[in-house]
Amino acid sequence: MSATTDKIRGNWNQLKGKVKQKYGELTDDDLTYAEGQEDELLGKIQKRTGKTKEEVKDFIDSL
Repeated sequence: MSATTDKIRGNWNQLKGKVKQKYGELTDDDLTYAEGQEDELLGKIQKRTGKTKEEVKDFIDSL
């Protein structure tokens, strides 16, 4: 399990606002998280923002 996955599992409600501020094109639906679906969440963010999965992970890890 990665640090990103740990962060998403533990603090997603707090992190969601910061992710939405950074990537304003994301909707609440894009940021809906269900436990065990961290990769799907990262994929949605990646697809909508045009960032690489690594860029998205790095941003979440920096929070």
